[in-house]
Amino acid sequence: MGNEDITWPIIIASAIFFLAPAALVSYLVIYNGRKKKHAEEKMQMEQDFNSELVKTQHEIREQTMQTIGADLHDNIGQLLSLTSFTLKSIAHSEPDAMLKKVNDAIDLTARSIQEMRLLGKLLQGEQLVGLGLHEAIKQEVNWLQKTGVYEVNYTCKGLDSTAGNPEKDLILFRILQEIINNTIKHAQATCIHIDLNYADACLKLSIEDNGVGFGINELPAEQIGMGLQNIQKRASMIGGETTINSLPGSGTTIHVFIPYPQ
Repeated sequence: MGNEDITWPIIIASAIFFLAPAALVSYLVIYNGRKKKHAEEKMQMEQDFNSELVKTQHEIREQTMQTIGADLHDNIGQLLSLTSFTLKSIAHSEPDAMLKKVNDAIDLTARSIQEMRLLGKLLQGEQLVGLGLHEAIKQEVNWLQKTGVYEVNYTCKGLDSTAGNPEKDLILFRILQEIINNTIKHAQATCIHIDLNYADACLKLSIEDNGVGFGINELPAEQIGMGLQNIQKRASMIGGETTINSLPGSGTTIHVFIPYPQ
């Protein structure tokens, strides 16, 4: 066996001896880099989610205060004005009429107190969502029905048996508010149907109206950006997805699907 026959195995063995640690070091560097990047991405996602929660809480408070302001002006203010007018119109010379007007004033006062109690529930805001998504939606439907403009139907199936998820509930409730606000502003609807259905670890929220509808590709950019995309973004942040079905003259149906309660 010549020297050349011995040299090549030695060179190959040496190369393996020196390259194997280098390959291992390179692998560790790449692995740690990816691990660090994953940790940073996870942290960023958590920060984005927490930021979205704070934003959602603020928007729900703002929506609550707008509703309270409108109700104080349009409903309770009117009831109290009628009470005042009724009491001022009492004539002492007409005993029979006086008794009726006093009773009317008592009835108006009782209605005002009832409205104030309902406002107190609304002021609970996030605490109301904490009682469960179903209860929060019921209160939202009550206020929508009080306007007298819309026929509102709400059904809920399968949710009583699940423990719920407060963070997902909060964001999903805000999605509902955004969809309803869009309906009020743009749809010219008279009937709104809301359906909440829990089955197979999935929660489905559906909102359907009989309004004018729209072509999704024909919407103004600002309406897409501030409305539909915001709804889709929030749904994706809690692992969900959104489908929107609408045609001009045929109303609009929006479905939101999220894994729940996980």
